[in-house]
Amino acid sequence: MHPKTIFLITLSAILIVGVFSIDPISQDPTYHAFADARAILGVPNFWNVASNVPFLLVGGAGIYFASSKNCGGMLPEIHLAYLIFFVGVFLTGFGSAYFHLAPGNDTLLWDRLPMTIGFMGLFTIIIGEHISLPAARLLLIPLLVIGAASVAYWGATESRGAGDLRAYAIVQFLPMILIPLILLTYRSIFGSVDFLWLVIVLYAFSKLFEYFDSLVFDFVGLISGHSVKHVVAAMAPLVFLYGLNNRRLDYAEQS
Repeated sequence: MHPKTIFLITLSAILIVGVFSIDPISQDPTYHAFADARAILGVPNFWNVASNVPFLLVGGAGIYFASSKNCGGMLPEIHLAYLIFFVGVFLTGFGSAYFHLAPGNDTLLWDRLPMTIGFMGLFTIIIGEHISLPAARLLLIPLLVIGAASVAYWGATESRGAGDLRAYAIVQFLPMILIPLILLTYRSIFGSVDFLWLVIVLYAFSKLFEYFDSLVFDFVGLISGHSVKHVVAAMAPLVFLYGLNNRRLDYAEQS
């Protein structure tokens, strides 16, 4: 096994052990108290619901592209991972809208579940394009199961009054730590990875808008940080889709 791979596995193990060494993390009930709760056209929390439309559009476009025969920017060996990623994006639009219609732990579960599909699909793609195609093919289903299980575990623990978000936190944030390290230490078989860095930046900005939900709403007045978060987060898979459509294999790297 390559030393770089050993490093990534060791780092992952340390972070996982570190997270599970702390006390269980329950869902903060104030998370559901979003800054913009205005109802428009009879729809509660209208802008937090409507701002999920970009996920549906980008996810639908990605599914169409991944299902077409003209997909030269994707590796056929892990074609399913690309499709699953965009399915996750598409379903996130529905799951997030459903949650924001009636914010609560029960609906939040259906917001988080499709997001894990997207996270694990993208992580598998990065592994396949940079580290090992056989490993990516082997890991795709187990990673999806782990992602779904992390959400199910959180939901089950919350229902018992002892919520534990640790597993879900690992599923969401560990790939976002590992992906930049992979981009820095492994060469993509497609050559340039500039658009992947933009995907990471957009995701980071979306989390900032989520954190400053009230601040953005107080400053702008028309829209909240959480609504902006949805739009910015949807731009990340849009950039990814654009990158897929405009790249080809680096044959110099393959020779």
